[in-house]
Amino acid sequence: MDQIKIENLEVFAKHGVFPEENVLGQKFLISACLHTDTRRAGQTDDLKESIHYGEVCHFMDRYMREHTFRLIERAAEMLAQELLLTIPHLEKLELEIKKPWAPVGLPVEYVSVKIARQWHRAYIALGSNLGERKQYLDAGVKALDEAGGCSVVSVSSWLVTPPYGMTEQPDFLNGCLELKTLLEPEELLEALHRIEKEAGRERTLRWGPRTLDLDIIFYDDLVWESENLCIPHVDMHRRDFVLRPLCEIAPYKRHPITGITVKEMLEQVGEAACG
Repeated sequence: MDQIKIENLEVFAKHGVFPEENVLGQKFLISACLHTDTRRAGQTDDLKESIHYGEVCHFMDRYMREHTFRLIERAAEMLAQELLLTIPHLEKLELEIKKPWAPVGLPVEYVSVKIARQWHRAYIALGSNLGERKQYLDAGVKALDEAGGCSVVSVSSWLVTPPYGMTEQPDFLNGCLELKTLLEPEELLEALHRIEKEAGRERTLRWGPRTLDLDIIFYDDLVWESENLCIPHVDMHRRDFVLRPLCEIAPYKRHPITGITVKEMLEQVGEAACG
C-alpha cells in the first residue's frame, strides 16, 4: 500500500506521569506513516481521493492538546485509534510520539513510543435457535456495528438449518457477516462473548440450544491458536451452515492454510453429503 509520511510534527501538550508535566506541559514530536491507496488521487489530481495531510497534522495537534495522559503509550494508542476512525481512506498507520527531555535524571535526546495499528477484516458466523431467532440475529449485527472500533460491512441472508452435533433441539437460523475492526483477535472474542451474554446466552451444554452464537471464522489471513481461540475456525470447512451464508458475501475468500476458496469448500461439503 502507498504511504504518506509526516515527520516530527511539533505539538505542545501535557502528558506525563509527574503532576507538573500535566500542568506545565512540554514539546512532543509526532511522526506518522499513513498507509492508503494514492492511485486514484494520482490519476484525478483530486485531494478528496487521498488523505489531506494538513488536516491530519491539525487533528493530531488538537487531539494532543485537548487530552492529557500519564503515559505516551496511552497517548499513542488513543491517537492512532481516533485517526483510523476519523480519517477517510486511512487503512493502516505507524505512529511515533517522541518526548524530548524526558525526566529520566540523565542526559537524553528523547524517549519515544512507536506503534502500528490498522483496520482488519473479520468474518463472523451467527446462529440462533431459541426464542425470536431473527430478532436475536438482527440485534447481534446491530451490537457489533455499534461496538467500539467495529463496522459491519455486509451481512448474508438468514438461512434455516438443522442443528449440528446435538440434534434433539430446534432448527437454527444462521448467517455470516463481514466486519471491519480495529480490535485484536482476543479483544474481538471478548466483544462477541459480551454481545452473546447480553442476548441471554448461557454456556451450559456444548452444541446445545442458544439465543445467540457468534464465532470468528476468518480474521484477515491470520493463522492463530490460543487457549481460547483458533483462527481460522477449526470446523468451518465441514459446516454447511457456515459455508452457505459465507459464500453469499465472500465466495472467493481463501482459507489461509489450504488455499481453498469458500465456494470450493462449500462444493466439497455438498459432494461429501451426496457421497
